Amino acid sequence: MPRRAAPALSRHRLAHPGWPSYAENAEGYGLTRATMEWFWGHYLADPARDAAHPHAAPIKAASLAGLPPALVTTAEYDPLRDEGEAYAAKLAAAGVTVACTRWLGLNHGFYFWAGKVDRCTTAMAEAAGWLREVFAGRAPGWTKAER
Repeated sequence: MPRRAAPALSRHRLAHPGWPSYAENAEGYGLTRATMEWFWGHYLADPARDAAHPHAAPIKAASLAGLPPALVTTAEYDPLRDEGEAYAAKLAAAGVTVACTRWLGLNHGFYFWAGKVDRCTTAMAEAAGWLREVFAGRAPGWTKAER
């Protein structure tokens, strides 16, 4: 990836951010390890060179201090669950306001089911509520929850 200044962010949100969950949930829950590898290979010009760049994987940044408030949502059956939660913890350790929720019983992409599956609708409503609070200048502090 070309080196350039980090983009100016006012807010950021990570959903479905591998770690143990990458192996635990590699098959059978929609998003597979093979699909993730396919996406990664198409996302980066040179995966071997670019995978550690913080623009590709923000968790790899030396420091996350100064980033805007973040909402990180993960799903119990998501290959990216553990990485997302580790990212939330690293943000909190850097002093960033962050909320992190693991949605139990759900898999990657569960927001697509909002309006069809009650828990997914609840998750979408909570994410929208968090954004309303942040945009109104009332960012909730660090929370870590399972629902």
